[in-house]
Amino acid sequence: MNPTLIIVPTYNERENLARMAERLLKLPVPVDLLVVDDNSPDGTGKLADELAAKHPEIHVLHRAEKNGLGRAYIAGFKWALERGYEFIFEMDGDFSHNPDDVPMFIEATKNADLVLGSRYKGGIRVINWPLRRLMLSRSAGKYVNLVTGMPFTDPTGGYKCFRRRALQAINLDAVQSNGYSFQIEMTHILWRQGFRIVEVPIIFTDRAEGRSKMSGHIVLEALWMVWKLWFQNGLRRRPRKR
Repeated sequence: MNPTLIIVPTYNERENLARMAERLLKLPVPVDLLVVDDNSPDGTGKLADELAAKHPEIHVLHRAEKNGLGRAYIAGFKWALERGYEFIFEMDGDFSHNPDDVPMFIEATKNADLVLGSRYKGGIRVINWPLRRLMLSRSAGKYVNLVTGMPFTDPTGGYKCFRRRALQAINLDAVQSNGYSFQIEMTHILWRQGFRIVEVPIIFTDRAEGRSKMSGHIVLEALWMVWKLWFQNGLRRRPRKR
């Protein structure tokens, strides 16, 4: 077992999975891959099983139905903690997150408990997004900062690396959100507890294969969740002292 686990939730990602696995296994740092498949009708889960049979670094967690990104990650986090992984990643399976950035994240964990991949740190680095989508993402980040006080440039981003001790400090069964607000909630829980969080710049490329999972429900969930987090933090816009 390697100390680093990349969790990749999948739903109809058959076009991308084999290439993603190949890229990850060729990285200069050894990693394991956990595919969390939500019973994809396109056969992604079956392909994942075939890859796992060939490569001991690849593991598969099958879920009975499509139940949201957050639930998939929670299942993956519990699986990782049970098996003793030290560095636990969130990563999209559609190549919008560059697997070559993994070593940079691991290096950043020397001074952090959570490393966030930021599309906006030091400038905008987003490829192939329409202006409307970019404005929505940027506005969401400013909205989160205004309500919660979190100082991060990209709180809705989904490319992350948690140290084991950070995930252990979260009651995973109590995490409620599922879409973009899941990313906000996980970061806020650690930030308000005073854990060390840093951002590293990444280039985000919109998916070339498959369809985006964005929906109006995901946006609405994020709008109200930030107020709930503010209340959970005692109406403070700063971390609690550890």
